[in-house]
Amino acid sequence: MKLLVVSVGAPERGPATALVEDYAARIRRFGIAVDLSWVKEVPPSGRFTDAHRLEREARALVEALPRGARTIALGPGPSTTTSDQLARRLERWAAPLAAFILGGPSGLDPAFVRDAHATLSLSAMTLPHELARVVLVEQLYRAVTILRGVPYHK
Repeated sequence: MKLLVVSVGAPERGPATALVEDYAARIRRFGIAVDLSWVKEVPPSGRFTDAHRLEREARALVEALPRGARTIALGPGPSTTTSDQLARRLERWAAPLAAFILGGPSGLDPAFVRDAHATLSLSAMTLPHELARVVLVEQLYRAVTILRGVPYHK
């Protein structure tokens, strides 16, 4: 089982990044590889339309993904997933590698989302980028503890 979390835009140094790194380290203690990476955000300007910016970010994301990775695009949505359901899905997705993709301020390119192996919503509400990274990696840790029978999830 291998996990990759790729976000659009460099993570800010601070408490949110420290939490993400802490949960990633906890996952690694179970012998599961976790990589955290990012691609450059295309900043808003008069030079590119929002659609063009999203397309350029999507190309960078595709280039950053290893071959054979199952891509899971994250975004706001009405569907709910329980921690137990995520754990079961993670078993399928992470063989050999599950790549969780967080978009930038404008989200993800619709074509990228359509081509992803799966989509995942952390909330019906839009979360700040840094908070979404924390929630995602914490939920991945929670899913791993469920799969391993560790009582953290209770």
